[in-house]
Amino acid sequence: MSESTQLFDESHCEQCACGEGLDFKFTFAFQPIIDSSDNSVYAYEALVRGLNGESAWSILSRVNETNRYSFDQICRVKAVKLAAKLGMEALLSINFLPNAVYKAENCIRTTLAAAKTYKFDTRKIIFELTEGEELTDIDHLVSIIQAYKEMGFQVALDDFGAGYSRYNILVDSPPNLLKIDMALVRDIHKTPNKQAIVNGIITMMNELGGRIVAEGVETEEEYEWFRARGIRLYQGYLFARPGLETLPEPWFPEQTR
Repeated sequence: MSESTQLFDESHCEQCACGEGLDFKFTFAFQPIIDSSDNSVYAYEALVRGLNGESAWSILSRVNETNRYSFDQICRVKAVKLAAKLGMEALLSINFLPNAVYKAENCIRTTLAAAKTYKFDTRKIIFELTEGEELTDIDHLVSIIQAYKEMGFQVALDDFGAGYSRYNILVDSPPNLLKIDMALVRDIHKTPNKQAIVNGIITMMNELGGRIVAEGVETEEEYEWFRARGIRLYQGYLFARPGLETLPEPWFPEQTR
């Protein structure tokens, strides 16, 4: 089998879409990331849920060393398949587990094959790294991010400001998107210390050429604080709650003015 044929090998797509290889089943809820500059949906993040809407933790707590790779691959295929089924036109943000990726070029094959099988444009995929997974090899993570960017994917760093924020990643391979953790967003309009920290993050990303996403936005006051500083991408309950296997229509603040 040639390398190009291997790259688009579709033999495992349907098995992954059905969740074969795991002893538990899951699905996704989608939450929009809005662009306030033109009142559009920039992307939908695929959030892991139980089949009846159970929490992400009820699923993620079952991921371990033995099934991590299978779970990561199955997540990608199921998210792409469901996004295609729902007719998603915006970008699709998929969380990935860096410790499950032994080599980006190899691990991406199933994703590319799934996109081909379900006719989903790979240029619309964002790979999102969360702060939650403990990493033992930062150099490996940097190599994954660089490889994904070179393949034409956008990369997002989620929950920035929660726990150990990986500034060394920003030095070696800045992401396209930096999502500010909701703990920093909450009540930022009346918390000077948070304002000082977030102002620094905004300046940093402007210098690095990436974009900020304010996530976990719940009030118009929080939204207005970020908007006054030029931020245009938002995610949170103010705009829409996650929809189980649906693409919820967001509320756009500008529509009421």
